[in-house]
Amino acid sequence: MSHVDKRNRLDEEVFTYRHTKDNKVLIYWMGKQVTVLSGKHSEKFLSRIANAEFKEAQLIMAKATGNFKRGNEKDNK
Repeated sequence: MSHVDKRNRLDEEVFTYRHTKDNKVLIYWMGKQVTVLSGKHSEKFLSRIANAEFKEAQLIMAKATGNFKRGNEKDNK
């Protein structure tokens, strides 16, 4: 997996998720919601992440969000 994360960003907890009662999965990046998975996608995600280690779980969440960062996000500093 080292060739996937060359900048070691997945060592930090940049992605988190929350499973809702209606079987949706909300995925957050740096505390901001970036995607919602429902139906078969949420079931597949939950089964993959259930036994994953920390860094592997971060990679699963990164892949589930897709390519949401394009470089035009505002930096709220």
